[in-house]
Amino acid sequence: MAEEGIQIKEWQQRIALYEDMKAYGQLYDHLFDGLHRFSYAFVKSSEVAEEIVSDVFIKLWQIRNRLHEIANLKVYLYAIARNLCLNYINRDYKSPAISLDEVEPETMIEVGDPEEICISADTLEAIRAVIRQLPPQCRVIFQLVKEEGMKYKEVADVLHISPLTARNQVAIATKKIIELLPAYLNVR
Repeated sequence: MAEEGIQIKEWQQRIALYEDMKAYGQLYDHLFDGLHRFSYAFVKSSEVAEEIVSDVFIKLWQIRNRLHEIANLKVYLYAIARNLCLNYINRDYKSPAISLDEVEPETMIEVGDPEEICISADTLEAIRAVIRQLPPQCRVIFQLVKEEGMKYKEVADVLHISPLTARNQVAIATKKIIELLPAYLNVR
């Protein structure tokens, strides 16, 4: 994950200093899937989530000359995505901002390609079923840490929680997965 941070920092510098469209495209390609899953968990529409991610990168391009001021670009972009999602929900659904406990991020959880990690389709489905049983905030935090590779502090910054809460939620999720997974594997 340190390599990812170095790569993102390099793209960030190239965009800020040289308005490098190739670096911008590479950053977009690298972060699109994670930002899309994250946004989809809030808005429940693939098209809207895609539009939100596009808006995140439009905002990034608009502030490109100030990118050197941003310490952690990945966290910054996830925070923009969260804010755009909440704005969309408030504006288009005329409802109050939702809390993380109301978010159903089932589609955010992606364990990976079964061939790559040598897990059968049944095992993969069992893992997803267990993850779906986690409380919503726990699922979001687990996905950001385990799938997106964010640090607890980064997750805390994105979700406006403490790093200790993020760490505890990942521990709870891991414990729950370890407890429930054998039952799902025996049933199948």
